Amino acid sequence: MFKLTSLNLNGIRSATSKGLEDWVASEAPDCICVQEIKAQAPDIADRFETLCGMPGYFQLAEKKGYSGVGVYSRHEPSDVVVGFDGAEFDAEGRCVELRFDKPGRKLSILSAYFPSGSSGEDRQAAKFRFLDVFYPHLMQLKAEREVVLCGDLNIAHQEKDLKNWRSNQKNSGFLPEERAWMTRVLGEGGLCDVYRQLHPDTTTECYTWWSNRGQAYANNVGWRLDYQIATPNVGRTAQAASIFKATRFSDHAPLTVDYDYTL
Repeated sequence: MFKLTSLNLNGIRSATSKGLEDWVASEAPDCICVQEIKAQAPDIADRFETLCGMPGYFQLAEKKGYSGVGVYSRHEPSDVVVGFDGAEFDAEGRCVELRFDKPGRKLSILSAYFPSGSSGEDRQAAKFRFLDVFYPHLMQLKAEREVVLCGDLNIAHQEKDLKNWRSNQKNSGFLPEERAWMTRVLGEGGLCDVYRQLHPDTTTECYTWWSNRGQAYANNVGWRLDYQIATPNVGRTAQAASIFKATRFSDHAPLTVDYDYTL
């Protein structure tokens, strides 16, 4: 069994101060993909290079205290690919890929943090640019290898993926263009939304993010923004998917999937 977790940390220093390390030690995933690290290389050195004995592999943002992604793994990768576009979004620390290749099988685990467009038109335009360049990158990987994309995609795909869908139809994260991108990935793109494969009908149980405003968490006014998107051969091996909400390490909750798959 291969246990894979994805979690937007909203700051690695903050998340670890709230008990993340104890939870990872007890949960014992084989890999944990993290997003929004909000740290630079000197902050990582000698403190966050490993997590519960797992070495980490990162792409950090040039801007201090911003974005950044990583993967901690119990298994040594055959290769690490840092970034994907060599330009705008690599500077923002948006994607790191670990490859676990062996004779007869190629597998990539990606940790990705999609831009949020909620702060204004400029960032929404950047989000659309990201979607435009990330889709062909994902399809190229799919053509060559098995893939599991983990991350905060900052998109709620369907009405059942957020509490107040009617009032959010013109808001970033639930715009028609964003939802159509997800539909394309899962349709003509041929990839699998692993959580929805196992839990096709959940609504209030599926949320992974809650605004810090008001009483959103207390009232479970949430969104499903965190995903594991897999190629079919991997996706069909998923045995269980869970969202851990008993302890809050972040404004996001960890999404863990158990795959009947061997690295």
